[in-house]
Amino acid sequence: MLTEESPVSRAGLDALALKPKEHDLSRAVDLPVDTVNIDYEGHAHFPSDAVLEALAADKRVFATTPVRADGFDPLGDDSHLPLLEGVGRVLVAGHGAYLTETEATKAIAPRLHAARETAPEAWVGTEGIERLALAAGGTQYELLSRGTERSVRALRAAGYEGRLAVYAPVVLAAEETDILDAVGGYAARRGPVVRALPEGASTDGTATGRAREVLSEAVRDYALVGDAATVREQTDTLREAGVDTVVGYPARGLDAFF
Repeated sequence: MLTEESPVSRAGLDALALKPKEHDLSRAVDLPVDTVNIDYEGHAHFPSDAVLEALAADKRVFATTPVRADGFDPLGDDSHLPLLEGVGRVLVAGHGAYLTETEATKAIAPRLHAARETAPEAWVGTEGIERLALAAGGTQYELLSRGTERSVRALRAAGYEGRLAVYAPVVLAAEETDILDAVGGYAARRGPVVRALPEGASTDGTATGRAREVLSEAVRDYALVGDAATVREQTDTLREAGVDTVVGYPARGLDAFF
């Protein structure tokens, strides 16, 4: 459970997002956190009912379900629904890497609407479908970017009263090389960073010169990095802007969060 002394609490995180291909979900039962979100990495890696049940016995659990993926399609194959009682959903359009060519051609808007009808408490991932997600309602779940604070302040100033959650990779480390090894490649995939990086430059801790300068700035736009106190400053800033829930993805594994 979450305590003031835990790394999760000291960093100001409300939940952890876990990747079933990368993280041992059986260890997640012992994480000092109350809420766990399980990312979707394809049907082959979707956690079993037994794993979900073990997690849900002690934690608030959400599972990401692409509305276009077979098994989770509310207007087609919904054979994997409903999820186990006590497990919430994060509705997303779905990353192309985890969708078949046929799934990727499905219309998102009607499926998102239909899914919200059957799962009214679901969070809605905004990546790539920001306007559709806002129209669908529910907790808006977006990736941290350099524009997050500005967009959240704008939404709140415009009178938006719904819940806002932000997802960010987290690296609880002080060494720049460790930080770049963990999230340099992640930041390097962002459009502005791609354009700023020298062609062919390394994107991990071996980066030097201009590439290292660009990446060191970029990882702080797209991830939460540093020791727990430094990350806490960043999460406090997000909350002050109007974010309700900060969800961290342990980019260097789970050990630092126990």
